[in-house]
Amino acid sequence: MKQIHYLTPGPTGLYPTVKQHIINALEQDICSISHRSKKFEEIFQETTHNLRLLLGLPSDYHIFFTGSATEIWDRIIENLVEKTSFHLINGSFSKRFYNTARELKRNAFRYEVEFGYSPAVDEISIPVGVEVICFTHNETSSGVAMPLEDMYKLRSRYEHMIAAVDAVSSMPYPSFDYSKIDTVFFSVQKGFGLPAGLGVWLVNKRCIEKAKDLHSKHVCIGSYHNLISLEEKSKSNQTPETPNVLGIYLLGKVAEDMLTKGLDTIRKEIDLKAQLLYDFFDNHSYFETFVKNKEHRSKTIIVVNSPKPASELNRRLIEENIQIGSGYGKYKESQIRIANFPGTSVETIECLIKKLKEL
Repeated sequence: MKQIHYLTPGPTGLYPTVKQHIINALEQDICSISHRSKKFEEIFQETTHNLRLLLGLPSDYHIFFTGSATEIWDRIIENLVEKTSFHLINGSFSKRFYNTARELKRNAFRYEVEFGYSPAVDEISIPVGVEVICFTHNETSSGVAMPLEDMYKLRSRYEHMIAAVDAVSSMPYPSFDYSKIDTVFFSVQKGFGLPAGLGVWLVNKRCIEKAKDLHSKHVCIGSYHNLISLEEKSKSNQTPETPNVLGIYLLGKVAEDMLTKGLDTIRKEIDLKAQLLYDFFDNHSYFETFVKNKEHRSKTIIVVNSPKPASELNRRLIEENIQIGSGYGKYKESQIRIANFPGTSVETIECLIKKLKEL
């Protein structure tokens, strides 16, 4: 069976060490152990410990596990917003975060910019009464990464509001200053190169206190996955429900592998691969880099306009054992998206560029 190099935005190719970790998990019966067992508590503790070290989380941050990042949209709105949220929208996923708040009957405000652009924070005025500012650090649909300093700058003007950051398609690349934000979330099938089915929610004490305050006012903050129940169970290295035990185990092992390699090294490799891709597309007569402002270009999701249908490109690339992503939504056939996650080697990116030249 041929080995396909998946450069898709998610699910993406597995991190190189995952296969062996899955074998080890099967040998240890990880898939069958009780989530109330001592063994699971050890897995939970190891995974949260490794993530805390890898991401440089301060002591006032908690790590919780959910079914997906999509679920965390719901949980943020339920637990942190009594009435009003504010959303910066520059693509399909940031808009879905906004729509989630509307569907949960909150009074959601939005500041929306054209697809392919990042919000100009100096132009933004947030209404009085907003409780949470919802940022999307890396818009998976458009390949736009909001500069961290822009997020911090806007937040500094509204320090009384909670800052929530969607980092689904950028983690673990960004180096967040966690003192300037309150909650970050991601899923594992992108940057961590794992099978889908696990969301990771990072929250500080301020978020916990907000959830407790809403609960005391008899505001519904959700059922089993509210911040109160998640925090209570985490004290004993457990979860409120039967979780994705294998996913948590694998995440802990990959986080350990990344710690061994070094996050600085991983970031430098991502920078190098992104530079190779952007240099190629910027100087090509056939393709065209979609995001024009270089300061707003994602390092992990590269989006390119293609005169040839994305499905046709992929059909020909798959013959070379490479698969990339098509555009999102209405751009499905007119754009391609290339994932540049830690699990992808420099050699694979060079091979892709070589094949695109031939095509």
